[in-house]
Amino acid sequence: MSPLLPDRASLTASALCAAVLLLASLADQGECQTTAPPGVRCSTYKNCDGCVPHAKCLWCFATNNCTDYPVTWLLPPASLCPLSQARWGVCWLNFEALIIALAVVAGTILISIVFCCCCCCCKTRRSGRPDRDEERFARKREEIRQRAEERKVERQTRHDEIRRKYGLMGDSDHPYSKFENE
Repeated sequence: MSPLLPDRASLTASALCAAVLLLASLADQGECQTTAPPGVRCSTYKNCDGCVPHAKCLWCFATNNCTDYPVTWLLPPASLCPLSQARWGVCWLNFEALIIALAVVAGTILISIVFCCCCCCCKTRRSGRPDRDEERFARKREEIRQRAEERKVERQTRHDEIRRKYGLMGDSDHPYSKFENE
């Protein structure tokens, strides 16, 4: 692996750290987002810090007013407030940065899942059948074993012929066999 490219563990740790920081930033100093008390309209808030802690309110820096978050759309329409000027949850994070950060985190998670699945599939496929090199080595070992067996048989036949010739075998049809005293 190249020393310039980070490994998978550090990428996963970085993505996890970014996700935790993003979630912590939305909680704004340990306080959860709350809805506005019943009867209080979002338009009554006059600054960003008073508006954005309420989940149904959206602050727009372009118009400097707090409006109801349009829950029918995922993103507020440009006619209500440009994305770069809209704030929800915290005043220092606009919708463009939020969308980019969430897209990067989601993309990293998806790529990690696909990469892990590919690694697992390739690993099981590779371990299920022998490698080409292993097959080639096994064929060569078998050929060497067969040649050694053939040489052993040839050597044994030569030795048997020599034993028969000099009468060292217990074969009785051999013309030069020893006479036995009966």
